[in-house]
Amino acid sequence: MIAGLDGLRLQHWKLEQRDDGVVVLSFDRAGTSVNTFAQEVLIELDGLLERLVLDPPKGLVIRSAKTSGFIAGADIREFAEFDARGNVNDAIRRGQQVFQRIAELPFRTVAAIHGFCMGGGTELSLACSYRVASSDASTRIGLPEVKLGIFPGWGGSVRLPRLVGAPAAFDMMLTGRSLSASAARAIGLVDRVVDPASLVEEAAKLALRGTQRPFKQRFMAWATNTWPARQLLAPMLVKQVARKARKDHYPAPYALIASWQRASGGMQSLLASERKAVVKLSSTPTARNLIRVFFLQERLKSAGGKDHGIKHVHVVGAGVMGGDIAAWSAYRGFEVTLSDREQRFIDTALTRSAELFNKKVKDEGKRAAVAARLKGDLSGDGAAQADLVIEAIIEKPEAKRELYAAVEPRMKPGALLTTNTSSIPLTELREHIARPAQFAGLHYFNPVALMPLVEIIHHDAMAPETGQRLAAFCKAIDKLPVPVAGTPGFLVNRVLFPYMLEAATAFAEGIPGAAIDKAAVKFGMPMGPIELIDTVGLDVAAGVGAELAPFLGLPIPAALSAPPEAGKRGKKDGQGLYKWVEGRAQKPELPKDYKAPDDLEDRLILPLLNEAVACLHDGVVTDADLLDAGVIFGTGFAPFRGGPIQYIREAGAGALLERLKALQAKYGDRFAPREGWTNPALAKAG
Repeated sequence: MIAGLDGLRLQHWKLEQRDDGVVVLSFDRAGTSVNTFAQEVLIELDGLLERLVLDPPKGLVIRSAKTSGFIAGADIREFAEFDARGNVNDAIRRGQQVFQRIAELPFRTVAAIHGFCMGGGTELSLACSYRVASSDASTRIGLPEVKLGIFPGWGGSVRLPRLVGAPAAFDMMLTGRSLSASAARAIGLVDRVVDPASLVEEAAKLALRGTQRPFKQRFMAWATNTWPARQLLAPMLVKQVARKARKDHYPAPYALIASWQRASGGMQSLLASERKAVVKLSSTPTARNLIRVFFLQERLKSAGGKDHGIKHVHVVGAGVMGGDIAAWSAYRGFEVTLSDREQRFIDTALTRSAELFNKKVKDEGKRAAVAARLKGDLSGDGAAQADLVIEAIIEKPEAKRELYAAVEPRMKPGALLTTNTSSIPLTELREHIARPAQFAGLHYFNPVALMPLVEIIHHDAMAPETGQRLAAFCKAIDKLPVPVAGTPGFLVNRVLFPYMLEAATAFAEGIPGAAIDKAAVKFGMPMGPIELIDTVGLDVAAGVGAELAPFLGLPIPAALSAPPEAGKRGKKDGQGLYKWVEGRAQKPELPKDYKAPDDLEDRLILPLLNEAVACLHDGVVTDADLLDAGVIFGTGFAPFRGGPIQYIREAGAGALLERLKALQAKYGDRFAPREGWTNPALAKAG
């Protein structure tokens, strides 16, 4: 027993005394597979540190006893409960003071980091004298709190700029971006990068001997945090943030910069300023909704188990979607064959896949092995070996059915046949399929590498096991699966389509595209709908329109009523509703005296909300949370608003319904309220 710790019952921490006098403190939160900081964990750590001060060791190494990583951060579920009870201030104060106790220990402390080190885990490491990280690819260090609508509140926003300098610190904190061990070493966040097997040994050596950081790093850390430097840099940081996020939508980055800019006094004063700002942010609708989105994401992640039984994926259709689905599957470790009717289409897809691998696989030595997993297959022989076949050809039911008739007889008995259709009901596609129980929709979104959602489209003859296997496959390729009914448009396109239609209608009326896009972005959409139509492609939008408009009873404006002229499909041709140069839309400047119609935002957003209500009513998804998750991760719908249903709750269903009826009276029945507005799920919480 280590002196001074007799009688101290430890539930989450383990102590080991080394022969060299260094104590190794291992974090092993009871009852969980991942280390997170709950209040009881911090209380136990506080008592332990207090005892160590009574009989100081020669040094202290803090490590994780979990194989899954170092520390994931604070317990977000517990944090949400504190917000509901109004005692966030006490929770933040405890974390700050426990970490400050680490910073004040009368011996050297070293964080030994292996695997993920996020949020509170990074803040604990910053309170240590030094940090050693393993060279393993799984090691990532970050402060992602801004993604939850707050900023580091356990001393991280105070310590990081003073350790690595303001520019590097704010690059991490304002983006929530995580760093590899080598990148963290380059900015001075980590003192050593070592082989995982040597991690604790190297950390113990550092605890005994210490080290001095390079002069350049120490100078930057000091110089960029002086009062004049902060007054000079802060406005520049605000401008940088303003280009990506509005203050009224995402207040946290602005509050973080302001807190750092005006900071003064000793450590307790700095921590008090940090705490005050974070407590204020935690009660904003943005923070509450972003935390809600975090839980929605966790729900989708947990939907897929590990048992998918898929090793070989065969993709039919080497267009943009099919080629990118094939490339992504290969990147994520699957053997993939890609077929099409002509070799030139396959060659184009393989060229594009090389660009993905060059971007994603940083280790050049491993890149060839990744690329080798994707093979062109003009004859389509891969279908016979595949465990999963994904069809991604033209959006015409008869063409798809013809393909299934040719491919299904060649498939293995246990293999799954799926379609990437974006809108065609599966009941139209499953005719003549011999094994409908193993047929489903697997609808990806463009661009495949960036969009996190995949809709798993169900139909009444599909086996439950098929859905489970596909959800597990989605998890294996790092996508979020949402199960949806196989009705026209499914969930995401059905909700998005009325919004895009109304934008095209407003555009046809003469409202400038830039004004329409500006109104949508002001609401919080990641991209305006006119730019989105061009990005998706006028040809694709017209195809979806032909399928969905009759089902929804909506008129189609001229721009989407027929396939576009050759060479004018949008971004991919360099010309659509906008002209495109180097992948950017060239939007004509609005006249300085131009004023958009007062009801433009309502015209765009209310049809989307109206259709979301209808989807919930029709059972396209099983509950409101799944609907919000699908629309957020499938369309980028303003995350800070928590999803369409959550927005309706906060704005008030009654008030929105009246505005919808006003639009109906002015513009016609395309704004007629859909069934479902009396659903109890739309009521405000509490």
